[in-house]
Amino acid sequence: MAEIQIIGVVGGGQMGSGIALLAAAHGIEAAGSDALKHLHCTSNLEDLHPADVIIEAIIESEDVKRNLFSELDKIAKASAILASNTSSISITRLASATNRPEQVIGMHFMNPPPIMKLIEIVKGAETSDTTFSITKALAERFGKTVICSRDYPGFIVNRILMPMINEAFYALYTAVASKEDIDTGMKLGTKHPMGPLELADFIGLDVCLSIMKILHNGLGDSRYAPCPLLVQYVDAGRLGRKRGIGVYNYRKKAEETKASARL
Repeated sequence: MAEIQIIGVVGGGQMGSGIALLAAAHGIEAAGSDALKHLHCTSNLEDLHPADVIIEAIIESEDVKRNLFSELDKIAKASAILASNTSSISITRLASATNRPEQVIGMHFMNPPPIMKLIEIVKGAETSDTTFSITKALAERFGKTVICSRDYPGFIVNRILMPMINEAFYALYTAVASKEDIDTGMKLGTKHPMGPLELADFIGLDVCLSIMKILHNGLGDSRYAPCPLLVQYVDAGRLGRKRGIGVYNYRKKAEETKASARL
């Protein structure tokens, strides 16, 4: 099995940049400078041709990802593995946009990638055992624990996590309790490091909504229907920490912190 020397990462957001930094920290050239000397930034997909593995970490949209995989299939060298950091979209359908479905795999990093210990690997219908073995070895080289999922909507983590977050929104929507009490209940009552509403803000409410829609459409069960409050917040642009407001108002907190610092 050939050792991975060069990784391409597509996507410069929280996940993509985190994956690139993780690769650089483990001595892998990450096209995408002590650890940073391994990191090379580019806005030209053609520069990813030498990569042994290309990891996609862009918006959670099947159409956008399929278009990218089609482009990467033309650019990447014949032996390259194309991996998706998708948290819910079918690997089989992404692979069908390429002429190398046996070399397409899901490699779902947890957020933030440099810190979280888990990587969820998902084999599509045509993913080869060799592709799986190389990807698993790469994840372990990163110092991660690997879990494996079949190619079903949401895989393992989000199949369980997102309905919990959605139910927390329903609890808030139906005035069961305040957002603070919902989060405190889950933190102190079930030992979660973050409450579900806080976590939704951290992930991004738009991402949570996208995954719930995929679960609802893919599994055909009404229990996965997105909470109307989650939909309303996304429609209003309340996407969470990245926008400064979601379930919680982070702009207000930032202003209060600045005011305290001036006193």
